[in-house]
Amino acid sequence: MIEEVQQIPESYLKHLEGTMGLFEIRVQVGNDIFRIFCFFDEGKLVILANGFQKKTQKTPRQEIEKALKIKELYYEEKR
Repeated sequence: MIEEVQQIPESYLKHLEGTMGLFEIRVQVGNDIFRIFCFFDEGKLVILANGFQKKTQKTPRQEIEKALKIKELYYEEKR
């Protein structure tokens, strides 16, 4: 789908407010719902950070913090 559409619907890819560039990829397989955090490098490369199976309505803060740490480490190593 990502290769075929100009703009990905928010039901599949959503920016997380207050996270400075962190996005959430939403995947549903049967009744199971998964989330994968990602961010963009220079607007061209999608970096997948971490994922988890979502079991509640609210996204666990610890998973967001883990993704932000991965993003920080990515850019530190890139420098």
